[in-house]
Amino acid sequence: MRRTLLVALASLTTLAGTTALAQEGPPPGPPRQMPAPEDVFKRWDANADGVVDKAEWTGAGRPEERFAMIDADKDGKITLAELKTAFEQMRARRMQQGFPPPGPPPEGAPPQN
Repeated sequence: MRRTLLVALASLTTLAGTTALAQEGPPPGPPRQMPAPEDVFKRWDANADGVVDKAEWTGAGRPEERFAMIDADKDGKITLAELKTAFEQMRARRMQQGFPPPGPPPEGAPPQN
């Protein structure tokens, strides 16, 4: 009985802590920077044919079910233009959710504390 009570209490504490963390805003520190779509596309286009097919997509470690979200014209290939559009949509969603807009890293040396 005592062991069951301890396990239940530990589970409840973990759940409450996770919920509290999920309700907080963006994590502290500098905003996470998004890489340039051109750089991402170049890495994913393994055969350098100018498009990313589903095999290249999954080969880059991307979830298969997200391929269709990026492939706007549903031709089975992702172009750089489609990827750029997806990046802009992601940036807009993040701003609506209250996160700072991801962008290129700031110029110059990092601030000294």
